[in-house]
Amino acid sequence: MFNKLFIVRFLAALPDAEMKVLVTGGAGFIGSHIAERYAKEGHDIVVFDNLSRSELLKKPIRHADYNKKYLEQFKNVKFIKGDIRNEKEIAAAAKDTDVIFHAAAQTAVTTSITDPRPDFEANIVGTFNVMEAARKSGKNTSIIHCSTNKVFGSNVNKIRIVERQDHYEFEPSFKAGVPEPFSIDMCEHTPYGVSKLAGDLYAQDYAHVYGLKTGVFRMSCIYGTRQFGVEDQGWVAWFAIATILGKPLTIYGDGKQVRDVLYVSDLIDLYDRFLKSSLKHGVFNTGGGPKNTLSLLQLLDLLEKFTGKRSKLSFSDWRPSDQKVFVADISAAKSALGWEPKVSPEEGVKKLVGFVSENKKLFE
Repeated sequence: MFNKLFIVRFLAALPDAEMKVLVTGGAGFIGSHIAERYAKEGHDIVVFDNLSRSELLKKPIRHADYNKKYLEQFKNVKFIKGDIRNEKEIAAAAKDTDVIFHAAAQTAVTTSITDPRPDFEANIVGTFNVMEAARKSGKNTSIIHCSTNKVFGSNVNKIRIVERQDHYEFEPSFKAGVPEPFSIDMCEHTPYGVSKLAGDLYAQDYAHVYGLKTGVFRMSCIYGTRQFGVEDQGWVAWFAIATILGKPLTIYGDGKQVRDVLYVSDLIDLYDRFLKSSLKHGVFNTGGGPKNTLSLLQLLDLLEKFTGKRSKLSFSDWRPSDQKVFVADISAAKSALGWEPKVSPEEGVKKLVGFVSENKKLFE
């Protein structure tokens, strides 16, 4: 007769039931890694993307197309060229979906300032359409919403900081980082921060009002392979690309600004833990936490260690509402989901350098 412990272990070893997974922005950096992870597990994946990042970057080899082509190796991945701003398109894609990973967004702070309407339309109207599509999908669809630390706006800069030789750090009372209940009010956010906060709150309310299982992840600096960073967005990748290609770099501020960095595989592990948990709703500050931080200057040192190169630097004014330090307090995710990052900044940056070095033609 089987004992109870054996049965528990046997059930735990069984593969998860096959799901229909929709990834908005699935040809992007984070979205393509989500699609890859769940495709490898045998799930039915729908990648929904308008490929706008390809048009934006205007490279000889278009970057979103690269990720789309990469995903073609998986027979269980279906691509739909569609736009979250079109409610009919996203509703059709979401029909009978078990889980939606909402990664599609306008992602650059600078772009939101120079032209705020597309930012509003993608991040607010688009997110609303995704939430409605989930509500009307025909299943009790779960949602993973990719939010951002920019929802806290310039309030973060009210935390006293300590200046060190090559970085800033929070005062000791914020040693663990910024917690989820930190104020979002009475401060500047930039249009990007405002639009992402609105989407963040919509996602939360669809859990409270409509009972959807919804995880909101306020992400800090996510990085990894297949990330085609530019000066406006994806700074870790952009610094690696510029260093390897010998391009000059402009630092806005003094280079001592700090972010907690999180390798993309660790991010998706967190998503997965939430989906498999009994939690109906959660809001999590999501980053590398205090043990995984980098300043711009520290990253340059790390890149020089791995490449033997250092880009020519110039300095310019601080960008609007730039946070001198952001470190996420990840204790809520650790406590609720038993999660913590596994990939150190040194290990992650080394992997990124390897990817860029092996694919230099993509970036030239």
